[in-house]
Amino acid sequence: MTTTTLAVLVPLLPFLGAVAGLLLGRSAPGFVRPLAVLPSLASLVIAVVVAARQGGGRAIDAATQLTPTGSVPIDLALHLDGFAVLVAVLVGLVASCVQIYSTAYLRDDPRYPSYAALVSLFTSAMLLVVYSGDLMVLLVGWEIMGICSYFLVGHYWETPEARAASLKAFLVTKLGDVPFLIGLFALAADTGTFRITGILGSVAHGGLDHPTLIALLLLAGVAGKSAQFPLHTWLPDAMAGPTPVSALIHAATMVAAGIYFVARLLPVFAESGAALVVLAVMAAVTMIGSGLAALAQDDIKRVLAYSTIGQLGYMSGALAVGDRGAAVFHLISHGAFKAVLFLAAGVVIHAAGTNSLAAMSRMGGLAKRIPDAYWTMTVALLALAAIPPFAGFFSKEAVLVAAEHTALGDRHVAPAAAGWTVLVAGLLAAVLTAAYATRLWLLAFRGRGAEAPDHGRQPVAMTSVLWVLAVPTMAFGLTVGVITDWFDGHSLTPSLTTAVLSTGVGLVGGLVTYGAWRHTTALAPRTPMGSVVAHPDEEPALIEVEAMESHTAAYGTAGDAPDPADPGRLLLGPLHRHAATGFHLDALYAALFVRPVQAAASLVRFLDREVVDTYVRGSATATRWLGTAVRRAQTGNVQTYLSALLAGSLVLAVAAVVFANVNAGS
Repeated sequence: MTTTTLAVLVPLLPFLGAVAGLLLGRSAPGFVRPLAVLPSLASLVIAVVVAARQGGGRAIDAATQLTPTGSVPIDLALHLDGFAVLVAVLVGLVASCVQIYSTAYLRDDPRYPSYAALVSLFTSAMLLVVYSGDLMVLLVGWEIMGICSYFLVGHYWETPEARAASLKAFLVTKLGDVPFLIGLFALAADTGTFRITGILGSVAHGGLDHPTLIALLLLAGVAGKSAQFPLHTWLPDAMAGPTPVSALIHAATMVAAGIYFVARLLPVFAESGAALVVLAVMAAVTMIGSGLAALAQDDIKRVLAYSTIGQLGYMSGALAVGDRGAAVFHLISHGAFKAVLFLAAGVVIHAAGTNSLAAMSRMGGLAKRIPDAYWTMTVALLALAAIPPFAGFFSKEAVLVAAEHTALGDRHVAPAAAGWTVLVAGLLAAVLTAAYATRLWLLAFRGRGAEAPDHGRQPVAMTSVLWVLAVPTMAFGLTVGVITDWFDGHSLTPSLTTAVLSTGVGLVGGLVTYGAWRHTTALAPRTPMGSVVAHPDEEPALIEVEAMESHTAAYGTAGDAPDPADPGRLLLGPLHRHAATGFHLDALYAALFVRPVQAAASLVRFLDREVVDTYVRGSATATRWLGTAVRRAQTGNVQTYLSALLAGSLVLAVAAVVFANVNAGS
């Protein structure tokens, strides 16, 4: 088969698996798991073959006209460059691991067939975004991911948290998609095409008339999809969905789509220095704010959610300084270790059996009970903290090196202000990342909570994928000198200055956090686990949905659970209560947008009921009264009719005489 034919099969196979899973889920339940796992695995194998054939060489393009529009044509196009083929391999790998993991995690879930089908559809949509060479076809995958996230985040719809989180994720991302769609049409109007190659060619020849406006409109959609400030608030709440879904969204789909889109069209954004500065500021605020918020969370999944937001900030920062190679390099590296972190968190939740979703302050004695999750999560946290020689060190260094070159004027793609902004924020975020990664490890595996009952060995389907994903977490960064052909040929090697700075501040952050933990542990009493909802034969998914209900009943919103031995409180001080709520952005948005909209809706309802309906009811009443009057005149008595006719004739005659006399007198 040709490379383009194979590439078509990569998104097609998961799509066919999703359709078959939805059709056969109830009638043939024995086929559900094979239909979930095998198409994803086959798609992964083909994606690897496509990547090997593309080899980091010249981009492969193929297209056929999808429909004649009369103006700007829409093509079913493929664009396979180094970025696309590597990201497709990442998506296939993470999706396959998630599907295998879910066969055990949701083994007895009655909605597993629809869940597995939606995960396959989610995967297919992301692969369509990755391989698409036409922006309108890319938009199809973009929007399918939005609706899939709505259903998957709301999988446990019995809980109010899941229902609210799914609705919030859908609405916030759609808020960004409106200007995003306008930006796509404006871009096509300026360049005369939706084809990515045509757009880039037009930009290269100065064919973009409104670069700043288009770039800012597109950035609004990217901020929503990739959870960047100020549209990032949906992602921490999305933790109400099943843990494997969180791994898929955070590591390989949905949030990666926005970063990948900007990387694909970076020359468009590079036409506007103002847009790059805006992107740099957005990335800086995202990195620092999410790091502070992660340091204050007690729920292990919310820590990881804010971590994802911060790491996406690094990727946005690389794009803001004009280095898409560094951005995609960190995207792939982050996808590997973040998938490990979330899937290991699912094992931790199962093993902890806490009476909250995953309150780290209530965990204890888990390191020996879940060695697979312990060691793989330790490796992934080291990668997250950018400790050499793990993958996160090399990819994060690539971002900082790019920022350094821009700040010092060695690279002129972006303004120097963008470089300094990203560099300073990146170093500060490195301290915070190491701090909350250390805190998570200490509280989850060295915490003082009472031990929960031992549930036995975790399912092999859940633990095996952790080691599969741990391999790229440990080894991917070591290929930095080999894979440059896939990243525009730019060197991704760390520089001595940024390597020493970032590693040094990371070690400081980790050591300070460890010291704070030792101090608080010495002073705090042992934290009781409380009621345990888990039993040896209970499924992880059941534990998770029951845990959400009990957490809300016991503590209210995230961040309210007791944490007497939490080093985050000591490190953040008075800032802790603000960081725990995400700096009150949800409350701010509620005051600025939600309540005014609700008030306006109440006003419209009042006007509709009391004003518009009053006129409608009034016209109906007047018609009814007129009908009543006319009806009373229709007696059916002929004498009455003749009397009325004579009386009327007499009145007309008198009126005629009076009128004639008046005219004669005048």
